[in-house]
Amino acid sequence: RDKRVRTARLTKKGRRERAVLERRSGALAWSMLEPLADAERERLVSAMVEVEKLLTVALIEIDTVDPTHHHAEHCLRAYFADLDGRFDTGFDPADSLPADPDEMRLPAGLFLVATLRGEPIGCGALKFHGDTPTELKRMWVVPNARGLGVGRRLLGELESRAAQHGSHVIRLETNMTLTEAIAMYRAAGFREVRPFNDEPYADHWFEKHLGQAVRAP
Repeated sequence: RDKRVRTARLTKKGRRERAVLERRSGALAWSMLEPLADAERERLVSAMVEVEKLLTVALIEIDTVDPTHHHAEHCLRAYFADLDGRFDTGFDPADSLPADPDEMRLPAGLFLVATLRGEPIGCGALKFHGDTPTELKRMWVVPNARGLGVGRRLLGELESRAAQHGSHVIRLETNMTLTEAIAMYRAAGFREVRPFNDEPYADHWFEKHLGQAVRAP
């Protein structure tokens, strides 16, 4: 089904050989850790985890894609499923204010996808409204990538793109159950404002002034 022409499997002899190599690898790792005190071992392991995290962050890429691209569609399906599981009343996109594909592609808007090793791990979109505030929509990060700063990077890139397209103000609405997102918006300088739309799933409305906007060429 995945179009491979050949597959390779370990024989019984191969599995025995792999077990020998794993034992040797474990022994080598222990020989490096054995001289260290317990506290030093913990420091080393923590440092290794931090290095792995930073190397992973360095591999994350954010690009504009068409909202009908398979990466975008994957993110949107996961985003809707995530909301449906977290909201007390569930989530039905048909009951929410629309963000159709035509509204999330230039010149009406844009859609960003974050990828890690070629796999989509997050998304965010903008809807432009001329001289009125730009809307931020569809912000989502896959659960196992949260804590890597993907959301902050997506948010910063969306703000930058909004400013490049002449926007002075960016707005968003969100639900009270999305506490991590609310904390991120506040830390990024968004301030809570009165409701500016009738989104049925929203409990909080936020706005941020982008300062002097730079219009894109």
